[in-house]
Amino acid sequence: MANQISAIRGMNDIYGDQANAFDYLINSAERVLQQYGYNSIRLPIVEKTELFARSIGEVTDIVEKEMYTFADRNDDSLTLRPEGTAGCVRAVVQNGLVHNQVQKLYYTGPMFRYERPQKGRYRQFHQFGVEVFGLASADIDAELIILTARLWEQLGLDGLELQINSLGSQQARAEYRDILVAYLAQFEDQLDEDSKRRLHSNPLRILDSKNPEMKTIVEQAPKLIDHLDEESKQHFEQVKAYLQDIGIDYVVNPNLVRGLDYYNRTVFEWVTTELGAQGTVCAGGRYDGLVEQIGGKSTPAVGFAMGIERLVALLMDKQLVGAQQQADLYIVTVGETTSRPGMVIGEMLRDALPELNVQMNCGGGSFKSQFKKADKSGARFAIVLGEEEVNQQQAQVKPLREDAEQETIAWSDLTAFLTGKFAS
Repeated sequence: MANQISAIRGMNDIYGDQANAFDYLINSAERVLQQYGYNSIRLPIVEKTELFARSIGEVTDIVEKEMYTFADRNDDSLTLRPEGTAGCVRAVVQNGLVHNQVQKLYYTGPMFRYERPQKGRYRQFHQFGVEVFGLASADIDAELIILTARLWEQLGLDGLELQINSLGSQQARAEYRDILVAYLAQFEDQLDEDSKRRLHSNPLRILDSKNPEMKTIVEQAPKLIDHLDEESKQHFEQVKAYLQDIGIDYVVNPNLVRGLDYYNRTVFEWVTTELGAQGTVCAGGRYDGLVEQIGGKSTPAVGFAMGIERLVALLMDKQLVGAQQQADLYIVTVGETTSRPGMVIGEMLRDALPELNVQMNCGGGSFKSQFKKADKSGARFAIVLGEEEVNQQQAQVKPLREDAEQETIAWSDLTAFLTGKFAS
């Protein structure tokens, strides 16, 4: 026998209850986004490497160390997408979707980063992303945060903390960068290797360091929020006012800078302490310069992404999503002439009672073995067809979850009978 081939490390199969939780989360998110008037967009998994180098930033960890990049047969450099925003921006620019119009879009799918796998963080991971183009005002920043809060409420997720900050304008950020570098340079010999490497290339990322030995240096660093331009201050105050009006609690985290170079003004994260070190489950912010950076006309933009694996882990840990969907009705057929009528009855019931899960026994089997499958399916009733029932156009309806008598029902009365049973 040939050696068994296993999945690549950090790229996992999703099945059973976890797959059910995935579907539940994505379907819930889509319903919320549609409530707010957002539309779906489908994006390629592979893009030109230049797209991510230009948008994310060549000196970020993602571009320097984490991307899956390869040359195709034409020797073009291609990359498996490490995040969704850049591809979405490329799509709306290429297809002319942001010319004098507002776009409110959402997408979902796998992303790829070569990093150390751990709970809720994998080399192939899934995101649900939302992007808005063409609106510069604070109300849309607030709406994105508010609709995520609505999703947590609908999912039953509590204990998530909202952290917000403002990165100001590009000019204010550049001026602050010089102030921060001057401060950090005093402690260069105390910085860890990552921070030394970032000091002159991406110093704001040092503020996001998780190294406890850097804690004092980071806490005492000048705060970007104290160096905002006046327009950005007003924008941030408006965002906070909207959140207060809706009753959404938040914490202003002056060290929240996000890992990607393209952000400006509002940034936010929803975090939890229940997933170890990887506590961020949803994050985003405003990126007004990115559309122009990728080749479009200057267009304000804001968005966020949710980590599906992390949220699924929370849902399952808190037992907020059910097991794989169970049957309501299970059709048992015994005899050579029963399977075809059984199939017809199954379709009739699905047409008439679309809210019910109707499972048909396929593959034959003895009466006893079929009832074992019916019981295992979780069905409330078994619909039993023998040759005698087929001849008389009747079915036996046997309760599987309660102590009640089996009843003989004519096919023409079956829908009304079962409607009454599931209504009670």
